Amino acid sequence: MFLRRNRKRAGGEAYDYWTLCEAVRTERGPRQRIVATLGKLELEARQTQSDWSDIDALLEGRPPARQLHLGERPQAREEQEPLWQRVDVSGVRVERAREFGEVYLGLALWRRLGLQEFLREFLPQGRESVPWEPVACVLTLARFCAQRSELGIAESWYEHTALEDLLGVDAAQINDDRLYRGLDLLGARKEQLCAYLMERYRDWFGVRFEFLLYDVTSTFFEGQATANSKATRGYSRDSRPDCKQVCIGLVCTPEGLPLSFEVFAGNRADVTTVQEIVEMMENKYGVAERVWVMDRGMVSEENIEFLRERNARYLVGTPKSQLHKFEAALLEKEGWSQVQPGLEAKLVPHPDGRGQEQFVLCRSQARREKEAAMLARQRERLCQELGKIDLALRRRAQADLEAVGRRIGRWQGKYPAATRLLEVTLQRDEDGRACGLNIATKVTEGQWADHAHGAYLLRTNCTEKDPAVLWRWYIQLTQAEAAFRTAKSDLGLRPIYHQKTERVEAHILVCFLALALWRTLEMWMSAKHLGSSPRKLLIEMATIKSMDVLLPVQSGKSCAELRLRVVAKPEPHVAQLLAHLGLHLPARSKIIENVVEKIAS
Repeated sequence: MFLRRNRKRAGGEAYDYWTLCEAVRTERGPRQRIVATLGKLELEARQTQSDWSDIDALLEGRPPARQLHLGERPQAREEQEPLWQRVDVSGVRVERAREFGEVYLGLALWRRLGLQEFLREFLPQGRESVPWEPVACVLTLARFCAQRSELGIAESWYEHTALEDLLGVDAAQINDDRLYRGLDLLGARKEQLCAYLMERYRDWFGVRFEFLLYDVTSTFFEGQATANSKATRGYSRDSRPDCKQVCIGLVCTPEGLPLSFEVFAGNRADVTTVQEIVEMMENKYGVAERVWVMDRGMVSEENIEFLRERNARYLVGTPKSQLHKFEAALLEKEGWSQVQPGLEAKLVPHPDGRGQEQFVLCRSQARREKEAAMLARQRERLCQELGKIDLALRRRAQADLEAVGRRIGRWQGKYPAATRLLEVTLQRDEDGRACGLNIATKVTEGQWADHAHGAYLLRTNCTEKDPAVLWRWYIQLTQAEAAFRTAKSDLGLRPIYHQKTERVEAHILVCFLALALWRTLEMWMSAKHLGSSPRKLLIEMATIKSMDVLLPVQSGKSCAELRLRVVAKPEPHVAQLLAHLGLHLPARSKIIENVVEKIAS
């Protein structure tokens, strides 16, 4: 679900409001449906009269000293101790405009997860002029705001944000050497960080860790990465086989909250990582009868037996080739349960009669139509190319049969699904030369393809007897896939510019922490009925700036410049989002003490 901004005009007045929408599939294609409307709020009654001295309370969600409670009347103007000055309006100017909204939101998430106090305790303290906790915070917030490199943070990003005011760390003290050193120190605390986040999820969100989702992705390097022992070439999920890469195994909850990760060599097969990940989680958090949910790329008989020996429960996808064993069950019209409109499932026993496992046979009408269309398109293109070869051979016979076979094989390799449906044989003339092609349809394969479209098979040793429940458990795996998409697209996980093995793993840890902030924001928004699309909220938050307003004021016979640090008042539609989140901005100006006096002429 996502937020949509709307504008309405009523009674000669125009105002903005938000609607919560979701995308749904219909017979006419995808459509968007309004779920709820966030009504117009009386924002003035919710305004918090707080200044910069209350910033810690605002970020951590504690009531600031000057907060007004609902129903309480604001103080009279004479009771607010106004500060009057005579100002030369011709000399008023604005300086030091800074990005405020995004970093303020990210810092609020950082504080509410308790990472500030945790890292203060676990990161070493020495004679450094800047504590390591703010450095770790800067690294994570930069990744949360899609800043891709530590050098970019030091050279431009930090000084163009309000973090100098929020963290109290001067921009001159944020340099690339300090950031790299902080990255190394943070990377050495990976295990403690993962354990802390797990406990924090339990306390804040009530996560029970009964289900663990596991998936693997890859990310590639810019450069040769010769100093990284795990950087190799392998199957690239980023379509960059020309670059070295590493594989990342991520364990997360069904809500998509990241729990832990491991970095593997770039040529490591997914199926070989399962045992290592399971042992790692058991060593850290104890042996428990959790349900491991994994896709078919993780499935092997060795892994299944490994999980069974440890009394672990599993729910995994299976290769589509195993559907042949359940052809009779697939063709049966009875026993199917409707999971949701257009999707059916039913339990079937193990084909070998083993009682310790059961299979869930699923079929989706939408998926069936999609797979059938894809296969039809492949078959049409393959027939076109084979027709061109047949026409060329009929015009001029070829004696080099091997060359003809390579030409046919090239197109069959490009369209493998369609190749299984067609039988292609060479026609030869009296001299043994290829003079044409015979193209016939394999009737049996075509019939099976029609039955198998939209069908897939799940395998489990869970005792649950409702196929709809098992399907819902498995479909939660999309949260792990969504976590990878978020890390790569929104948080800038790829490409990696670091070369050393330890620093690469520290870089991935920072992306992992930024992902924790992102998912926490999703949970926060969902709890406040604002959907589950943080990207839209961040775009709106980016419109909030902080700045210095310089006022030439008169004091007796002299004049001075009064510098006020202020946060721009958000637009009404942005203020509505902040009010729904319960997130308050500093409403009062901060007077900067360095006032420059001038003698009046």
